[in-house]
Amino acid sequence: MEFIIDTIDLEEIKDAIEHMPIVGVTSNPSIVKNTHPEKFYDHMREIRNIIGKDRSLHIQVTAKKAEDMVKEAHKIHEEIDDAVYIKVPVSYEGLKAIKMLKKEGCPITATAIYDEMQAMMALAAGADYLAPYVNRIGNLGNDPYQLIANVSTRIDHDQYPTKIVAASFKGVQQIRDALDAGAQAVTAPVAILKQIFKNPSIDKAVDDFNADWYSMYGKGNSLLEVE
Repeated sequence: MEFIIDTIDLEEIKDAIEHMPIVGVTSNPSIVKNTHPEKFYDHMREIRNIIGKDRSLHIQVTAKKAEDMVKEAHKIHEEIDDAVYIKVPVSYEGLKAIKMLKKEGCPITATAIYDEMQAMMALAAGADYLAPYVNRIGNLGNDPYQLIANVSTRIDHDQYPTKIVAASFKGVQQIRDALDAGAQAVTAPVAILKQIFKNPSIDKAVDDFNADWYSMYGKGNSLLEVE
């Protein structure tokens, strides 16, 4: 199970990896627009410095033609490193680009998945991650969790090394449902992941424990001060 974050905000990334078991950072042009770094590659190199090589970094191409997607992938690897996962939308041209890049051994995150057969095609083409858009699929009246379950079953049945990284969330319940359906990973905004801990019962439990402790040993006498 992997928790990945949708952001390129440097302070947000630092905070998230200090507090949560975050294993990667994903971006796309819309996520980049939210932060709007003046020098894109300098900014992404700084993210790599923050997260290190042990965490994954996913950067999306912007071209629409397969050959141009491949050129952009090469540029990304030249500017950052060849461990970056290239995010490629699973369009007809995108699928061609995935095949071309996998022949070179490029790590691929197949994104913008709305349909089960899209996922199956990307799976067969060798994508390392498949990113179905949970909330957007649901908004179209389809069941994203059935898609995840079916593709997860296919991955297990045929022993693909590919992982499903569910994306496009509006709340914690959607994340939980995606994991329960069989997604091996999720990528979500930091703000949504933080919602997990915004539970008054958690705060009350901590406050009650503290009150019991200090009622015995006196205010200011934490575990560091008592004998």
